[in-house]
Amino acid sequence: MTPELTQVIEDETQLREIVGRPAERNVQKVIPVLDEHCRAFIERSPFMLLASSAPDASIDISPKGDPPGFVQVLDETTLAIPDRPGNRRADTLTNVLRNPVVGLLFMIPGKRETLRIRGTARIVRDEWLREQMAVRGRAPALALVVDVEEAFMHCAKCLIRSKLWGREEWPDLEGLAPLARVLIDHANLSCTLEEMQDVITDSYDTKLY
Repeated sequence: MTPELTQVIEDETQLREIVGRPAERNVQKVIPVLDEHCRAFIERSPFMLLASSAPDASIDISPKGDPPGFVQVLDETTLAIPDRPGNRRADTLTNVLRNPVVGLLFMIPGKRETLRIRGTARIVRDEWLREQMAVRGRAPALALVVDVEEAFMHCAKCLIRSKLWGREEWPDLEGLAPLARVLIDHANLSCTLEEMQDVITDSYDTKLY
């Protein structure tokens, strides 16, 4: 049983008494456009996290990955994200249909700083855009176009603390169940471990694009 929590912060005044106020430079670093620094970061990023919210305020965070530059900057306030084949839950897409506000976090392997973006999204099917996002000759069925409202660089402290890019610091994976085992347990499936692993392997081998 979790011990009772009695010192809960309930308003910003209490919060600020502990964390303080941000330095002026941290307030002023937020920009409303994708300048040359943001563009260069996005062009080199092979991985990002996309946060969206449903009308009931439930939050979803979806990882997105592809060759560097897979997120395309269309102009200084617009970028486009290909929607690759997945599990067809479409959590992000259904959220966007109801609440277009999204948050993006771009990462580059080996670089400790990250790029954060906030904006509003639209789901589009324009062929010219989808075709220029094709990989291995396959264009995505959909693209998510984000109208950027805020962009800023996030400092490196979290990646320094986590040692994320230091392979010698990575935790031991011994004892972690394989995905096949987790899916069977979580979804209460009747298939065997080998059958589920075959499904996963086929998905990784043949359904990336």
